[in-house]
Amino acid sequence: MQRTQDAPTGRPSVKPKDQKKQRPIEKIGPPESTTRVSGAARLRNYLLTGIIVAGPLGITLYLTWSFIRWVDDWVKPLIPTVYNPEHYLPFAVPGLGLIFSVVGLMLLGFLTANIAGRTIISYGELILGRMPLIRNLYQALKQIFETVLSQRGQSFKKAALVEYPRRGLWAIVFLATDTVGEVADKMPVDDSIISVFLPTTPNPTSGFLLFVPRKDVIPLEMTVEEAAKLVISAGLVSPQYQAKTRELAAGAGVPLDTPEPADAPSNERRPERV
Repeated sequence: MQRTQDAPTGRPSVKPKDQKKQRPIEKIGPPESTTRVSGAARLRNYLLTGIIVAGPLGITLYLTWSFIRWVDDWVKPLIPTVYNPEHYLPFAVPGLGLIFSVVGLMLLGFLTANIAGRTIISYGELILGRMPLIRNLYQALKQIFETVLSQRGQSFKKAALVEYPRRGLWAIVFLATDTVGEVADKMPVDDSIISVFLPTTPNPTSGFLLFVPRKDVIPLEMTVEEAAKLVISAGLVSPQYQAKTRELAAGAGVPLDTPEPADAPSNERRPERV
């Protein structure tokens, strides 16, 4: 500092030197942190999107390939050498056992459709019917396969709602068949009884068999596949409901492919029961 003489008092005064203007320090911490979090979130979204796309595809391919290999391991040893292409080729043919299995099943179905084939199968079933344990197992499996795979079967072709496990709570069910026999005769109701399958979440292949009066079953417009998706996703994937849109469009003279107006009056009625 420089000392100067004050004119009136004669006292020395202290005059500070000219200080350089300091450049303000930029606060780069928070912006970098925000950018870093944003980039991490973007990468996480990319990762989740990749898993969503590759997960189902990879699992499907893996299960399909495992099934093909499993069939090949069982069927290939049964193929005669003269009919096995791998005997003439220097490499293995994946899916060869599956092809022979499909051809064999089609040939078996063709033989069953004529009198000679039915006669042979009848004798085979007669022999199995004389075996105590095998008889029960064969009859149960035969009934299940006929119910599930028969073209005349009406099982699980419609989804519906029933009140379960108590009044006021609703669950999605799959309609099976009309209940007949002792179960229908012993139930203390005047209405006809329907056998329904109540699937569990998230595995719809397990569930409960319920016998419900027809008046307590409300049919749904969604398909069985859409209802299964709704059950598997625990309600997160809901199919689009078009009945109200069609009703409002028909009343207003609007084409059916026009989206429903936001201010359209609500005139929804309770769906009819089965």
